[in-house]
This record gives sequence, C-alpha cells and structure tokens, in this order.
Amino acid sequence: MVTTVNLPDELHAQLKQVAEEEHRSMNATILVALERYVAERTHRGRVRELAGEVARRDAELLDRLAK
Repeated sequence: MVTTVNLPDELHAQLKQVAEEEHRSMNATILVALERYVAERTHRGRVRELAGEVARRDAELLDRLAK
C-alpha cells in the first residue's frame, strides 16, 4: 500500500538524519517508528485495562489502604 505523508521541512531533515545514522532508507525508518508507536499504544491500553481490573477487584482493599 502506498500512502503519501506531508512532513514539515524540519521533521523531514531530522528523519533523513536518523535514517542516515541508522543506515536505513527513510521509508524503513518511518516504518520502524510507526511500528514502535502502535506497539507502545497497544501496550499502554492493555496496562490501563489491567489496572482497571485490579482497581475493581480490589476496590475495598485499596479504599482501606488509602485511609
């Protein structure tokens, strides 16, 4: 799939520099960044979900500890 993204000049320059430093194409560098973003976002969502489960399951205990 092909997607066109308009980057501000400064971000383009930074991306180009990172790609050169990591010996990758700009496309590969963008893919790595997007994969990391999606993985991190997914992980944060799961952590929030688990924290909510703990809060519901142990609400009484957490309330007592807060006092």
